[in-house]
Amino acid sequence: MFLIVGLGNPGKKYSLSRHNVGFMVIDEIAKRHEIDVKKRGFNSLYCESIIDQKKIILLKPQTFMNASGRAVYAAVNFYKISTSDVLVVHDEIDLPTGAMQVKFGGGSAGHKGIDSVMGHLGGFDFIRIRIGVGRPTQKPEVVNHVLSEFEHGEIKIIKVMVEKAADAVMETIRNGLDKAMSKFNRKRDI
Repeated sequence: MFLIVGLGNPGKKYSLSRHNVGFMVIDEIAKRHEIDVKKRGFNSLYCESIIDQKKIILLKPQTFMNASGRAVYAAVNFYKISTSDVLVVHDEIDLPTGAMQVKFGGGSAGHKGIDSVMGHLGGFDFIRIRIGVGRPTQKPEVVNHVLSEFEHGEIKIIKVMVEKAADAVMETIRNGLDKAMSKFNRKRDI
């Protein structure tokens, strides 16, 4: 069983923001498999499904980014999921817009949502798919940057990256983390 978590902020105000690429990936997976992420529980919107003969839970925490760990912990605890079977998709300012990295563990690099997940799960032993949203030129602009919508020229790039991130999630579930890292962590042109 896998818990696939997309980090983001609830509400229409944030739906197209850089911080919500995790939600976008969950929506892409749900669309591909014709499932709805509409059940309420664990301070989240979620659904259970079987994909490729594997049980998965898609989770979109509704706690706002900085408290995402509460929702993730509630689902992990309820389903008795090992943290190594938790896959978190999130935005990453340390990667350029359109870049993606699949990884296991590591620090949060100051990402408050990942800090919250790590704090509630008691460590960093979970899978992450980091989607680049670029870094603002000045550090004080980080919050405004991640809460802002993508610029017109970035929309096509992000659409492609959301699709690739959904592919990376499915590759991880089907063939394991090593194969997903080998396949998706290569430098590519978009």
